[in-house]
Amino acid sequence: MPLTFATRLANVETSAIRELFKLLGKPGIISFAGGFPDSAMFDVAGLREASQKALDEEPGGALQYGATEGYEPLRTQLAAFMKGKGVTDLDPTGLVVTTGSQQALDLLGKTMISPGDPVIVEGPTFLATIQCFRLYGANLVSAPIDANGVQVDKLEELIKEHKPKLVYLIPTFGNPSGATLSRERRLRVLELAKKYETLVVEDDPYGDLYFGEPPPPSILALSKEVPGSREWIAHCGSMSKVLSPGLRVGWMVGPAELLRNAVMCKQFSDAHTSTFAQATAAQYLKSGRMPDTLVKVRKAYGERAAAMGAALKRELGDAIEFTQPKGGLFFWARLTGAGGKVSDANVFAKKAIEQGVAFVPGAPFFAENPDLSTFRLSFATVGVERIEEGVARLGAAA
Repeated sequence: MPLTFATRLANVETSAIRELFKLLGKPGIISFAGGFPDSAMFDVAGLREASQKALDEEPGGALQYGATEGYEPLRTQLAAFMKGKGVTDLDPTGLVVTTGSQQALDLLGKTMISPGDPVIVEGPTFLATIQCFRLYGANLVSAPIDANGVQVDKLEELIKEHKPKLVYLIPTFGNPSGATLSRERRLRVLELAKKYETLVVEDDPYGDLYFGEPPPPSILALSKEVPGSREWIAHCGSMSKVLSPGLRVGWMVGPAELLRNAVMCKQFSDAHTSTFAQATAAQYLKSGRMPDTLVKVRKAYGERAAAMGAALKRELGDAIEFTQPKGGLFFWARLTGAGGKVSDANVFAKKAIEQGVAFVPGAPFFAENPDLSTFRLSFATVGVERIEEGVARLGAAA
């Protein structure tokens, strides 16, 4: 007899990015497709030392079952880490450690979304968020963005019209857009959260990866400037892009009632995030090595982003439009069709593969009304010379 699966699976499909990876076995291909950090940037020596200290100083805590809320020394270190970024009133008990920030999104889906609930996301936004929220039956509504992040006037109109269960934003160096929400707009988002009593989820995996001036403080950090807004903000953080995705250490800050329900649901799914990974991350943060690691990572990614921007202008000219990112891992570009060049990113992607270079077409990043001329490029895992060669191949494919 055929298996009968849950009806919720009809709402989702496999990741377009993961499917694209199946095409990348061709020898010599240059990939701008992934959203990974560069493994050469990992502080292996520091992590080795941190893991050894975790085993030497508290082997029971590192190897035994732990609290679902998280390993206490790590929660303390994360609260201090957040304090250094302007969240000055965060008690360690006010955050829950998650298995990557991806689990935080899943817990938000489990605790907040019932089938048919309207949820506002940016257009475009993180593909896995679209998939996760749809799995729980969300009716996704796209809020338009520009180079300065979500357009808050349009966002307010959508909140008034749809009365969403939550609003999901990546305000700093967004994936895939690379856009950063201005300080003024962040304050407006806080005002909207308070005015309409709507939960705003701030996903912030890239905020530490800036190339020049730091970005504006997080929405969470700015909430103290809008009295009454803090109770309507959930903040998701991650060590994946700045330390190591293999640790699978993320965290969520939010209203106490939300965290209580998230902990209950987490108990059902994984009991707790790996205590060994948490103990290692705690020792690493305690060691004081993170600032130097971030300096190294920012420098490398900044050089690669500058090289990619220059190469795109040189090789593709007015055939594409993009805003130079000031941080993060991504370029977001739009094909213009100028000069008779290709204007459909799906067609462009196939021609690019033939030329030996890969990227991700933009359509899957839209919850509705996809822009077929858009595409995402990641510069994180490719050196400057390979970036220049890869973009030259893109020029040949266009």
